[in-house]
Amino acid sequence: MPLEAGLLEILACPACHSPLEERNTELVCTGQDCGLAYPVRDGIPVLLVDEARRPQ
Repeated sequence: MPLEAGLLEILACPACHSPLEERNTELVCTGQDCGLAYPVRDGIPVLLVDEARRPQ
């Protein structure tokens, strides 16, 4: 279930404050040095660094 465009525009990575991009079931940080991927569960973004997946 895609997030509302307006919501995605105001969300930012909690770790580096870069914009987030929606990919499949995650929100991925667009920061070059960060790249954390945050899960979206039941349509709700979980923006906790401890829950984020590290880039590979």
